[in-house]
Amino acid sequence: MTIGRMENVEVFTAEGKGRGLKATKEFWAADIIFAERAYSAVVFDRLAARIMWRVEREGTGLTEGCLVSVDDLQNHVEHFGEEEQKDLRVDVDTFLQYWPPQSQQFSMQYISHIFGVINCNGFTLSDQRGLQAVGVGIFPNLGLVNHDCWPNCTVIFNNGKIELRALGKISEGEELTVSYIDFLNVSEERKRQLKKQYYFDCTCEHCQKKLKDDLFLGVKDNPKPSQEVVKEMIQFSKDTLEKIDKARSEGLYHEVVKLCRECLEKQEPVFADTNIYMLRMLSIVSEVLSYLQAFEEASFYARRMVDGYMKLYHPNNAQLGMAVMRAGLTNWHAGNIEVGHGMICKAYAILLVTHGPSHPITKDLEAMRVQTEMELRMFRQNEFMYYKMREAALNNQPMQVMAEPSNEPSPALFHKKQ
Repeated sequence: MTIGRMENVEVFTAEGKGRGLKATKEFWAADIIFAERAYSAVVFDRLAARIMWRVEREGTGLTEGCLVSVDDLQNHVEHFGEEEQKDLRVDVDTFLQYWPPQSQQFSMQYISHIFGVINCNGFTLSDQRGLQAVGVGIFPNLGLVNHDCWPNCTVIFNNGKIELRALGKISEGEELTVSYIDFLNVSEERKRQLKKQYYFDCTCEHCQKKLKDDLFLGVKDNPKPSQEVVKEMIQFSKDTLEKIDKARSEGLYHEVVKLCRECLEKQEPVFADTNIYMLRMLSIVSEVLSYLQAFEEASFYARRMVDGYMKLYHPNNAQLGMAVMRAGLTNWHAGNIEVGHGMICKAYAILLVTHGPSHPITKDLEAMRVQTEMELRMFRQNEFMYYKMREAALNNQPMQVMAEPSNEPSPALFHKKQ
């Protein structure tokens, strides 16, 4: 049943599923379905205050272009555990201490609703290149878009607006979906994470049929290791990841590299190239080696990582595009111009769909693509001269230090209060 409509989309209800958004026309990859500005702030308390100042000034009715008000968004307060309820009471008490007495006074229940809405519907706001989280925002229309582990849309923050972008062909009447979490995990773990963070049981096709779980936990075929050996290697990998987290938090990056090398050596005869535990090691070691300027070794691991990712992710997944971009840069720095240029072109094609041509990171990639294409032509004309000129250029420039590896993952699009 349709309950609201605007250009390109309409709100509908489906039995047992609640509200969602569906397309009112056909879309193709890279199409912007709609864009929306946010209630936004650096932290939860300030965002709650901005929402209530807006309510005080404009009321709770629908504004132009809005399909749903903040009042009607899910808060899931009734599903909060004991610790979450305790944190909520602290948030409400803190808010009341600073809310001006001359302003409209809201009930404890309404304030709790607003904090619950932010907790469940908040979007991470990142810097212009999407590399660092800078705040949290609420976008009411996007709050209506349901989750699917293999979605037909993606969401990107671009020049002050959130854009809902199509990842491929979407037929008229088809439901619009996005993924609230990273796909790179087995179905049971994704379902556990979604239940814990967003209070629902995922029933998407990939979770119901456990699609790609065999690849996520893939092992070698010839010879095939025993179940006991696989179990021991998974536990060893988990233990090593804990040691790596500790070493990274202390800035012991050479120790991180040592742990990764040892773990990968043990994983090699057991795990397939799509196994998530091997891919996590490859991701960490390639990032840390790049920071340490060991680009040649980093590029080897980065290529293996990308090979695995390409077999797992949706071909137009934003996280895949960012990973391919980083691997391309690493290979470029290592002097592998053919591989580096190919990866940068691949990343550019993905980000044109997920981010669009006007996004700052896509513009950066376009500049890199042009530069590496020029260098590749030079390399093919005279390989010896290319390397001599590259060496001379590097000797005449200060060393470019890569960003320090962070122990935190890349900013998740859907914000969850920690």
